[in-house]
Amino acid sequence: MCGIVGYIGYEQAAPFLIDGLEKLQYRGYDSAGVCTNDGEKLIVEKEQGKLEELQDMTDNGNNVKGTVGIGHTRWATHGRPSKENAHPHLSQSGKFAVVHNGIIENYMPLKQHLLENGMTFSSQTDTEVVVQLLEYYYDGSFIDTVIKVVSMLKGSYALGIMCMDDPDEIIAVRKGSPLIVGIGEKENYLASDVPAILDKTRNIYRLDNDEIAVIRRDGVSVIDRNKNNIEKSVEIIEWDIDAAQKGGYEHFMMKEIMEQPKAVRDTVFSRIKDDRVILDEIKLTPEQIRDFQKINIIACGSAYHVGVVAKYIFEKILRKPVEVDIASEFKYRDPIIDEKTLTIVISQSGETADTKEAMEEAQKLGSHAIAIVNVVGSTIASEADSVIYTLAGPEIAVATTKAYSAQLAVIYLMAVYFGDILGKINQEDYKYYISELKSLPEKIKSILETSESIKDIAQKYYECKDIFFIGRNIDYALSLEGSLKLKEISYIHSEAYAAGELKHGTISLIEDGTLVIALATYGRLYEKVISNIKEVQTRGASVLAIGCEDQTELNKITGNTIFIPKACDIMLPSLAVVPMQLLAYYVASFKGCDIDKPRNLAKSVTVE
Repeated sequence: MCGIVGYIGYEQAAPFLIDGLEKLQYRGYDSAGVCTNDGEKLIVEKEQGKLEELQDMTDNGNNVKGTVGIGHTRWATHGRPSKENAHPHLSQSGKFAVVHNGIIENYMPLKQHLLENGMTFSSQTDTEVVVQLLEYYYDGSFIDTVIKVVSMLKGSYALGIMCMDDPDEIIAVRKGSPLIVGIGEKENYLASDVPAILDKTRNIYRLDNDEIAVIRRDGVSVIDRNKNNIEKSVEIIEWDIDAAQKGGYEHFMMKEIMEQPKAVRDTVFSRIKDDRVILDEIKLTPEQIRDFQKINIIACGSAYHVGVVAKYIFEKILRKPVEVDIASEFKYRDPIIDEKTLTIVISQSGETADTKEAMEEAQKLGSHAIAIVNVVGSTIASEADSVIYTLAGPEIAVATTKAYSAQLAVIYLMAVYFGDILGKINQEDYKYYISELKSLPEKIKSILETSESIKDIAQKYYECKDIFFIGRNIDYALSLEGSLKLKEISYIHSEAYAAGELKHGTISLIEDGTLVIALATYGRLYEKVISNIKEVQTRGASVLAIGCEDQTELNKITGNTIFIPKACDIMLPSLAVVPMQLLAYYVASFKGCDIDKPRNLAKSVTVE
């Protein structure tokens, strides 16, 4: 969940490193540091807090000399946020420097072994054991020592390593955590994600598990642990550089909210040909699809909420039982899965550790795994049996918006595709679904055009201490995401409840002035939600409703309603989520919160 960047060339390294770290702040921001080789020693400059602290201390890197270096921005796992625990870490004599993303699971016995043999430690991190092991086992060969040390490590890691004795090399190692190498002219780069190096090069290698890259000014070689050369194909990044920049918006989150019509359009229209859904990415025959008895959906966070929406949609259309699992719980519940189970895993980054491990468990049990991911070449995409890419482009803000919407779009495509194969959709309904899919981008755009009115509503409620979301069926599934979006960037306590459960205990939390956001878009259960609204109003709640444009009586009941365009009932979540995203954004803005980098959170959770 940390950010790594590296440079070797003929320019000064530190300004580039700090610029790269600024573009990786969404991966971690409780401390940051850089290390360069000035020709005499390895120089480390690091500071607790946000990157601005390091920028000020080093004059944006201009005070740190050297043409080779590594940098890091941290999201703490082992050891509290502090200068001592910040990366890079130096070995005892200063011969080695290391930056690390991931977790070394066996660091305690390794650390104890080193302590017993006279090595000293200056931090609480698991990472420091790596750099001290390098010094302890150093035999004069940089690469041989790295190979020896990584063979001792258990867990997940992306490592950037420098050695004073080999000043013209950076060695990078990857296992379980993402790492890329950028290819330039007489200079090369290292990063945990593309935005860090995008303004320097579009040509990259994505390292696979257990691959080691030796990065020099004049080239890059990739080897395995037996020092066999590995031929890597250069991937050319197609993004426009502007896609990874704010483009005039105050925050990445608002930019990405506004990009949702394009994200949904690109994801949907690339899979519709001659008014038919084409999902050639799914490597299953129609016979295999018909043979599945059950569908399991596995994900974390907002992606899990997409899975809950998918359960309602798939069971309604496909008439197959669907289970939705939080990925971190999946393998520990001894799931009942076999070759008759289709597994769908959802992850924006394609690197979510819990989701990856859950997918591997399902595959071991014989299940075919379809991954829905946004990052081409990511670990989950590479290891899944089939992969469907959401075409959302880079998402930088920690709180997901456009990736969530693109994932929902893939769920609709899959429902129509599978429903047709299973004979559960007649041709009239098929045409209707295609028409509704095609209309989604414009309907989302029309909601975005009402953002100022939602800003006015946010100003009324940003001082609330507790906010509850209620809904039924897919509205309940969507309320989970609305609640998460609000709490993760505004820090307001918020919970989502199935509206019918209120009277079973939750309604005791309602008191005068409590804000309840009631989703009432799902027509079949509209009257029941109206009853639930009246229940909470009777207890003193203030109600903000979200309904479809033809439900005009909602405003008579609540006096406070956000209307969305009418749409096919299974696709309403793609519309109703937009005002909730905007509401969360504006509430957080009025509170003065750090919207793109909410406290204690990171974009890609690459540790279990």
